[in-house]
Order: sequence, then C-alpha cells, then structure tokens
Amino acid sequence: MNQVYEKLLKCYESIKDRLPLTPKAALVLGSGLGDYADTIEVKGEISYSEIQDFPVSTVPGHEGKFIFGYVKGVPVVCMKGRVHYYEGYPITDVVLPARLMKMMGAEILFLTNASGGINPSFTAGDFMLITDHISCFAPNPLIGANIDELGCRFPDMSTVYDRGLQEIIREKAKELNIPLKEGIYVQLTGPSFESPAEIKMLRGLGADAVGMSTVVEAIAANHMGMRICGISCVANLAAGMTDNPLTHEEVQEASKNAAPLFRQLITESIGAF
Repeated sequence: MNQVYEKLLKCYESIKDRLPLTPKAALVLGSGLGDYADTIEVKGEISYSEIQDFPVSTVPGHEGKFIFGYVKGVPVVCMKGRVHYYEGYPITDVVLPARLMKMMGAEILFLTNASGGINPSFTAGDFMLITDHISCFAPNPLIGANIDELGCRFPDMSTVYDRGLQEIIREKAKELNIPLKEGIYVQLTGPSFESPAEIKMLRGLGADAVGMSTVVEAIAANHMGMRICGISCVANLAAGMTDNPLTHEEVQEASKNAAPLFRQLITESIGAF
C-alpha cells in the first residue's frame, strides 16, 4: 500500500470512533484566527498530539486541535491551527489534515489565512476572497505515486475555488456590510518573509496577497473532489510596500483586530452552505 495513504488511514482509524459528528464543512483557521473555534456550538475536540503519527503545530497562535460542532446548524470540523511546510514536515504531512477531514465526511473545505498584501489598493485588515492561487517553491503535494483511492493522477485545476461558494461569501459580505476584496493568493515556503524584490516579482505574476500556507491544502482537497473556498485576512502590506519591517506579532495583532468581522462573515457563509 502507498505509504502516504497508509499513514492517512492509520490517523483515521485512531480517531474514527471518537468523532462526535459527521462534518459537512471543514474550516482551517489561520494565524490569529483560532478564537473563532470558541464561538461555535462545540460537541467535542481532538488534539493533534492524540492522533497517531499526526503532525503537530509549532507556530505561536496555532493551538493544534480539531474542534467539532455546529455553525448555524451546519456540522463542522475546525482546524484550530495548521501545520506548515516551513516547520520541517514533508509536504504530504502538511496536507494530511485536509485529507483526514475529507475522510471524516467533510464535503467543503473553507480555508483562511493571514497574508501580506501585494495589491497596492489593499490595506491591513482587509479581507480578500481567494479566487485563484499561485504556488511558488512549495512542492506539489501530489508528487509521487498517485493515491488512486483519493483522486486521479492529473486533476484539473481550472476552478479550484468553487464559484457557488464564492458567490455565497460575496452575498453575505454585502448583507453584513463587510468590505470584501478579491484576488489571487500566492504561497511561498517561508519561514522568512519575502524580500522587496520577491514581492515585485509576485506582483508581476499577478498575485494580490502572499502567505506561507493554503495553496498546497487546496491542491490536495481538489484532488479529493472537495468544494473549496477561502478568505485571506491581509495582516500587513508586504515587504517593500512600506518602510516598516515585518513581524509575526504584527500578523497576529492585525488578525485579532479583524476577528469580529471575520467571525460574522464565516458564520453567515457557512450557514448558507
């Protein structure tokens, strides 16, 4: 058996009898956004450290557990903290949580993150609906023998981010009077922030926001046939766009300040899925 698939099955077997519900939607909470999990109707939780061979978050602001519950009556599983490629995990471990949530029953993957704004019209605290993505330097999680049990060898990437889900998010943002930008998100490996020259390059490629996660998870979920949507919280302007140095604390603080509006938008959107 494929070793990556075997590891995924072992993770699932170690928790399947502990699942308090079958989720419809899976929600990944990015840097500074973990407190959203405290607002749902919680029915149970499982720490990553309790799952056999599961990667554990090492980044401040990423607590590291699955939260199960209901959002406006919709059964969900939330990742309170994600793992990143820059933490030293192989890329198959980085996407293992997304694959595991699909095995739990989730049909929709809702990705969130904190990012650096590249589009000059963006300001810190903006929300950006992810309409497409670019991957730079992060390995494709599908490299290696294809796991036929999960999906086909050459998955189409034309519409990774589900248009119907995007429209729901747009409508809810309008109803809540929450300004919502739209754009293309690019993932680099991190953990260093990008240089001004790299940001100039990325803008030339058409990117609007940059971060260190999300794209590889979307690729893996798309391979498995999940419907995907994503919102990026622009925590700061990227390197070279201001004279200020970039820090992780700044990212956490900006995300925390944006959290109340984020909670409203996520809750209302999931309720309409």
